[in-house]
Amino acid sequence: MDTYADDLAALVQALNLKDAIHVGHSTGGGEVARYIGRHGTKRVAKAVLISAVPPIMLKTEADPGGLPIEVFDQIRAGVLADRSQFFKHLATPFYGANRPGSKVSQGMRDFFWLQGMMGGLKNEYDCIKAFSETDFTADLGKFDVPTLLIHGDDDQIVPIDAAARRTVELVEGARLVVYEGGDHGICSPRRIG
Repeated sequence: MDTYADDLAALVQALNLKDAIHVGHSTGGGEVARYIGRHGTKRVAKAVLISAVPPIMLKTEADPGGLPIEVFDQIRAGVLADRSQFFKHLATPFYGANRPGSKVSQGMRDFFWLQGMMGGLKNEYDCIKAFSETDFTADLGKFDVPTLLIHGDDDQIVPIDAAARRTVELVEGARLVVYEGGDHGICSPRRIG
């Protein structure tokens, strides 16, 4: 996550961005948190974390509400065994396609698969450790800009109770908007409902 944040800082510097609104979905929300933790908010006007992984996904002694390491070990094993099938399978819970009344199109699931296949295998494998085991608690304590958290209450990938509902307590003045029945892919371009 340090590399993600430092790469973002280099881009912000190169483009001379000021008063930028940083928006991050899922792992990208962790990137925004780590960016603010490492580089401050001098160039940040606001932050938006959508279905984001902070404060920490992994169950630890300090965070008993997280997910067991075995969950992430299974993700790693799936990516290594058959990455293509793994992303086809992951699209189902990502968009809540396994829920009654779901209207997720095959095209949206295929779009998700395509995005997964465009990434490099080593990068995706290493990302699993980064998004699941990084503790963003100290980073969240450095937020001093208006912060919006958006999360679905039926997110099967990043459970709201382990993430947004904890983050809103750690970021002073943060606002949490919860989408009833919302899945992890709530910001994907599609008709919901």
